[in-house]
Formats: sequence, C-alpha cells, structure tokens
Amino acid sequence: MIYHKTFRHKNSKTWVVFIHGAGGSNVVWFKQLRDFKKYFNVLLVDLRGHGKSKKEYSKEETYKFDEIGQDVIQIMDHLQIEKAHFVGISLGCIVIRAIDKLAPGRAESIILGGAIIQFNSKINSLLGVAKLLNSILPYMWLYKLNAWILIPSKKHTQSRKLFIKEAMRLGEKEFKKWLRMSGEIRDNLQEFLIKEASAPVLYLMGERDHMFLPMVSNLVKKHLNSKLEVISNSGHVCNIDQPNVFNERSIFFIKSISD
Repeated sequence: MIYHKTFRHKNSKTWVVFIHGAGGSNVVWFKQLRDFKKYFNVLLVDLRGHGKSKKEYSKEETYKFDEIGQDVIQIMDHLQIEKAHFVGISLGCIVIRAIDKLAPGRAESIILGGAIIQFNSKINSLLGVAKLLNSILPYMWLYKLNAWILIPSKKHTQSRKLFIKEAMRLGEKEFKKWLRMSGEIRDNLQEFLIKEASAPVLYLMGERDHMFLPMVSNLVKKHLNSKLEVISNSGHVCNIDQPNVFNERSIFFIKSISD
C-alpha cells in the first residue's frame, strides 16, 4: 500500500484527497493543509516511487498508469472513504482523471491546478529529447531543464526550487520509470479530451502558465461540466505561487458542491 496520512475533522464528513505531480510528494501541499483541515477531512498520499512510498515499489521495473490510480482507490477503500473531492497539481491532475475513469462516482468534485491536459508539440519535443539523452546525461540535468521551461519566471523561484528538490529525492531509477510511461499518459490524455469527468471540474491555472493555460482555456469551452479560473501573479505551480488564492477558490468550490 502506498504511504498515506489522514487528518480527521471533528464534525465534517467531507473528504479531500490531494494528489501531487511527478517528482513530488505530499510535501507540495504544505501551504494547503492548514486551511483545508479547518473544514474537511484530509487525505495525503505519496504516489508509488515517490516520497515514503518509494521503498514499497523499488524492485518493480515498470509502472502502469492505471495501477497508480488504483493505488489511491485502494487507500480510499482501506479507509472506507466512499467519495471525496480530489485536488491535483501538474501531472497529478492526470492521475485524478485516471481514478475517475477507473471508479466513476468516487469523485464528488475535481480541482485541477496547473493541469496538464494535452501533449502539444513542445512537450512532445521535450519528451523526445529526454528519452534520447536520459542514458547519456544525469537525470537531474534533464529535470532542471524541464523545471526552467515550465517555471521560467524569477518571481516563482520558490516553486522551481521545490520542484527540483523533490525530483532529487525521486532518484534516477524512478525518474526513468515515469519517463517510460509517457506514451501511456499521452493515450490517456487523448481519451480525457473527448470524455468529460464524472464530477464537476474546476481548473485553477496561473496566468503565467504559458505552456498549459491556452490548452485548458480551449478545453473548458467544449466541456460543459468544467470551468476555469485564472490566478494572477502565478505560474505553473499555482498552489505554491499563490496559496491563499488557490485555497480560497478551492474551498469555495468544494463547499458549493458539498452544501
């Protein structure tokens, strides 16, 4: 079972499950925990290969994306959490959509921050270069380059540093496992572009997330069950760049559905 940690509220029956991105851990939610604990039960997880879940899966040579989603469902079943609101950041947003595909109805709502919804030509080029060079260059060189492309602004140095710090903890072996899943992730994204989620979706995107914001803007015009809110003075990792705004809008959205 993947590592997980719960924070139970004395009165609320509502659960919020946080899903970090690739190269992260539950630590990336440190600016959300205090505010969300005031109103909800909170479940934090470390996806397989990440954080404190790393030891459990170190012997596996490859991962399957649906297995990663199933890991979270297994934890929910173990804790007897029938339904929850899901909050994700970056690649964690794709994990949430995979969970919703595997177990439709388990999500009461879905909040996707810095959402990756499509591999455009730039991302495909980056992945191609990464696969070509991963056997030649140290993986951290590739990850740092990726961090600078996704989070280029000097104003978001804290987000970039955390991004890189968590990747160092991930390690080269796990990095390569996730890199090998890029084709499977791409196929999932194609499906998610066509099929809407089973629950209402709120996209929270930083106004400086130039890589992914345009794609999300186009998607919400087609998906009736989704809406987009853009966070000012924020880049890709908007939960860290503007945590107060991220928390306020997320909590309001969850309450509007739970109440």
